[in-house]
Amino acid sequence: MKVLKNILRFYVNSSIHVALSCFALVQITFHVFHIPYDQAMALFVFFGAIVGYNFVKYDALVRVKRKLVRNQLKTIAVLSFVSVLLVGYYFFHLKRITQVVAVVILAITALYTLPFFPNRKNARNWAGVKIYIVSLCWVGATLVLPLINAEIAVTSDFFIKCIQRFILVFVLILVFEIIDLANDDPHLKTVPQTIGVKKTKLLGFLLLIPFWFLEVFISTFNYHDAVINLIMVITLMLFIFFANTNRSKYYTSFWVEAVPIFWWLMVVFL
Repeated sequence: MKVLKNILRFYVNSSIHVALSCFALVQITFHVFHIPYDQAMALFVFFGAIVGYNFVKYDALVRVKRKLVRNQLKTIAVLSFVSVLLVGYYFFHLKRITQVVAVVILAITALYTLPFFPNRKNARNWAGVKIYIVSLCWVGATLVLPLINAEIAVTSDFFIKCIQRFILVFVLILVFEIIDLANDDPHLKTVPQTIGVKKTKLLGFLLLIPFWFLEVFISTFNYHDAVINLIMVITLMLFIFFANTNRSKYYTSFWVEAVPIFWWLMVVFL
């Protein structure tokens, strides 16, 4: 049992789980826009998520706080280094315009973590900004990059899916912010800190309504995908409803982050 717990802890702490969620959303993008599986694109996002999230999570711990690096963190550092190499490898298999947009997303991630401006904190600590930056990065990595690389024309479907993807990630982060309310710095002005937990949950419920109804307006609309999306929306609503500050960290870092994976598996097997 202890071995399984250690494996699960490493799986979550090393960002493999969140990277798999990003990978799943890329697969959803391929499915919706009828794009053949693009291994270079999918794995670039997967390994890029590992690098990006581990950099965000552990940069301050190692570089700023200079805390003792434990064995697990050393293993995560090795995984991150290997992931950097693979990101570089797959980067050169992408089209030039995709590479340019990927660099922009990388710059936003760096801005999120590192204090570029004198006497200013990094973007992660800017009041009320975090949720928007993370949502935009996810939209860029899991939707915009695959479409650009596949040379899909920019139509109304593109904008509808961008709005849907932004709403999805935004709502997922709301659950994280509810769970972390007791530990978050008050100066962050997260949504629950600003409007309270009940209104945050209501906001999440309300946002999921246009998320689902926008599906009707895409040119590739089909009832099969609409039903799957509805199941996914109901699942996420349940996670929002039962979210509170007493929940285990795995409530969000494993179960909530598994929602895109669950969505992808439904598309594949249903």
